Amino acid sequence: MALFGFKRKEKEKEQASLEAGLEKTRTGLFDKIKTAVAGKDTVDDEVLDDLEGVLITSDVGVKTTVEIIRRIEARVAQDKYVSTAELQGLMRSEIADLMLQNAPERPADFDAPLPQTPHVVMVVGVNGVGKTTSIGKIAWHYRQAGKSVILGAADTFRAAATEQLDVWASRAGVDIIKQYQGADPAAVAFDTLAAAKARDADVVLIDTAGRLHNQVGLMDELSKVRRVMDRQVAGAPHEVLLVLDGSTGQNALRQAEAFTQAVEVSGLVLTKLDGTAKGGIVIGISNEFQIPVKYIGVGEGIEDLQVFDRSAFVDALFGGAAS
Repeated sequence: MALFGFKRKEKEKEQASLEAGLEKTRTGLFDKIKTAVAGKDTVDDEVLDDLEGVLITSDVGVKTTVEIIRRIEARVAQDKYVSTAELQGLMRSEIADLMLQNAPERPADFDAPLPQTPHVVMVVGVNGVGKTTSIGKIAWHYRQAGKSVILGAADTFRAAATEQLDVWASRAGVDIIKQYQGADPAAVAFDTLAAAKARDADVVLIDTAGRLHNQVGLMDELSKVRRVMDRQVAGAPHEVLLVLDGSTGQNALRQAEAFTQAVEVSGLVLTKLDGTAKGGIVIGISNEFQIPVKYIGVGEGIEDLQVFDRSAFVDALFGGAAS
């Protein structure tokens, strides 16, 4: 009973943190929905048109907005009568259904059994989105779950990138493999995996470049890093996480499009959701690219990264659990 109570309190704490992190998005969304349904009793074409505008301006994205409206229209046609009071519950249900669940072979929970060790995760994303910070937070959470972690500083092109990752490795209490600035990123990744095998590490997190300072294409370089890792550990990387800055709205969608065309992205990390009214982008990106959101950043502290739970997210987005 004591353990159950502890876990329940931890869940409540996480939900409160999530609601606080999405406050700006939630407030803006609610205000717009209230305006859209003001003076209306039922969901009609005019309400649906207004709702479509609300979702688009909340950075849900055009494609996903159209899908949500289509689903609501189908429900209205089926039920013959849907009140505006029922609209919120209907939106909760449809939005949650649109977001993908994590695949069992790539568990997001830090204390979940790993399908193989070392479990190799390649982390990609443009500079400035919080990629290195997210790696440090993920490493810390894995350490809290009792797993051994090694970081690979394969972003050797950006000045101070290795030093920044080194700071996060120290904070998280994990090992780091690094070389000099300008070193071959694939060589760093190879050495990191060799060290992970030698030390029986559970998890390997490989930082990668967000842009290059030479004429080599970024996506070509990432493909090279992938190939080299596979030679050291069969099947590596076992996961590719794309980090996106949630506060950039539609720009995050464009980044997701570029990376998913070039590398096999298996999961998304959305950062900086606590400081933006554009949290709706989480819904659009997951649905449009059919990739699960694995982690979200809702604060600056090392603990302020959460495993994404679509039900908890929708509850936070609409201001508390559904009745």
